[in-house]
Amino acid sequence: MRLDKYLKVTRLIKRRTVANEACDAGKISVNDKIARASYDVKVGDIIEINMGQKPLKVKVLNVTEYVKKEDAADNYQVID
Repeated sequence: MRLDKYLKVTRLIKRRTVANEACDAGKISVNDKIARASYDVKVGDIIEINMGQKPLKVKVLNVTEYVKKEDAADNYQVID
């Protein structure tokens, strides 16, 4: 699954266009490398989002095309 779509499906970023723009601006990194929106997300990847005051770092646990709002957080684990 594309990185921008994964960020939207898991609700880490609310809209896919915003996720796409964040990737283009270099604010999203995967495994310590700046990632493009077209990056193919895999289980075990570490995604860091540098938007806002505090960067958010998550580990990908599951990749699914569709997720209910209640289950969205089950697809990743927040890392401090």
